Amino acid sequence: MRQVLLNNKLQAASKVPLLIGMDAEWGLGMRLDSTIAYPRQMTLGASNSDSLVYAFGREMARQLKRLGVHVSFSPCVDINNNAKNPVISSRSFGEQKELVAAHSTMYMKGLQEGGVLACAKHFPGHGDTDTDSHKDLPVVAHSYERLDSLELYPYKHLIRQGLGSVMTAHLYAPALDPNENVASTLSREVITNLLRGKLGFNGLVFTDAMNMQGIAKFFKPGEAEVRALQAGNDVLLFSQDVPVAVSKIKTAIDSGWISMEELNLHCYRILQAKEWAGLAKSHSVQVAQIYEDLNNGDALKLRREIIEQSITVVKNEGNAIPLSHLLGSRVAVVTVGAERKAEFHETLSHYGDFDHFVMEKSPEMNRAIYWQQTLSKYDVVIAALVNTSNKPERNFGVTNESVRILNSVGENSKVILSVLANPYALNTLKDFSNIETVLVAFQDDPMTQIAVAETVVGAIGADGSLPVSTTAQFPAGAGYSTQGGGRLRWSMSNDVWFTALRSSSGSISAGGSPAGDYEED
Repeated sequence: MRQVLLNNKLQAASKVPLLIGMDAEWGLGMRLDSTIAYPRQMTLGASNSDSLVYAFGREMARQLKRLGVHVSFSPCVDINNNAKNPVISSRSFGEQKELVAAHSTMYMKGLQEGGVLACAKHFPGHGDTDTDSHKDLPVVAHSYERLDSLELYPYKHLIRQGLGSVMTAHLYAPALDPNENVASTLSREVITNLLRGKLGFNGLVFTDAMNMQGIAKFFKPGEAEVRALQAGNDVLLFSQDVPVAVSKIKTAIDSGWISMEELNLHCYRILQAKEWAGLAKSHSVQVAQIYEDLNNGDALKLRREIIEQSITVVKNEGNAIPLSHLLGSRVAVVTVGAERKAEFHETLSHYGDFDHFVMEKSPEMNRAIYWQQTLSKYDVVIAALVNTSNKPERNFGVTNESVRILNSVGENSKVILSVLANPYALNTLKDFSNIETVLVAFQDDPMTQIAVAETVVGAIGADGSLPVSTTAQFPAGAGYSTQGGGRLRWSMSNDVWFTALRSSSGSISAGGSPAGDYEED
């Protein structure tokens, strides 16, 4: 509600209709409370479904237009092939350029056919970095040939398909511009000569936030903005000091450093985008029923479909799942890292008289012995790693101590492990030798816990595949299909799903706070 009122207020105050953009890679919940946060792009990458990605893009266009937003700063077309990448990672569709290009195209088409301008980012490619450009200037030291064949591949594909806008990356690629510490955002070689010249892009170019340290560390306010315009950017986002930037840009124009011809071209592109977005006709948003419209049953159903279609079984010895013939078996259900028994436990309790436990992430020696002795008494142990993170510096919120215990238990019991985390968490966990089945579910939230539990018992099937390489045992593309429909699933009405996903503050949770553990653009 507050965002709609603000958009209407700003539009009413402006003599020229405003082109409003939003960073909504995985839904409005990325930035706003009381709205849906969908799974991140890597989850969609695991789904193997172009049509699902298109449906997501189209639904995002509907929600953004209803909010009064005209540009979505998505998709993220970075090819994430660096497990230590602190800022892209799960925001990428994966490490395979063909998959990234195909899914990005469908996301873009969904947005633009729904009337919202797509913005591919972060040009020329932020996937193979281990530095966060919010905090410093990443260096991509690859040759031009490598950049052209890999990082630029999705951009070429999307440009041919009618991409509306691009966002630049604050990174230093010496093969593209040898001027040291000059981010690609400020490089005419990268923006004008490469993006517009060689790649033939004619749409809008947005900078990433100008207050990020990838630029701010090396250039003063005003100087950075002048350089960004000289490089060929059309729209400068998050200037550190707007009055200083405006003054410096005026000086640059008066001095001939920026020609009026170039300035007029930037303005022309912006006006073209406004006309395309329909701003010549109407730019006011109806406030009534906004909450209900944004969070309707179809929107929640789509979120559930994305989660279910992305579940990836990377190990399933002896077709251990879907579980069958549970009568007479002693079964333990364990969540590792939970504060209480959650939806994973509740869902599985519908399918059998199981014993339920909550284990610490890093049990001390005496507790580790306790867990090993306790769980080894069971025929089957169904475990889930929860309360996880997207941050590599936090080991993605998992510990190998807990998996060592489960491996030990697996010497005598059948162990089924679900990892509700970024797939790179498998690198931290490493050893699954005595664990018969390993599922990856990409995030931890109530709906994912329910879907994973239903996959284990065969109420729904799994057909996802890893979009990135993790351990040598689990490369990109790994994934086994499992059968569903062997048991009834516990379907709920849209109203009940809606209630289950609302947090105590009234927001709709996708795991963690609505804004997540990120600050990126």
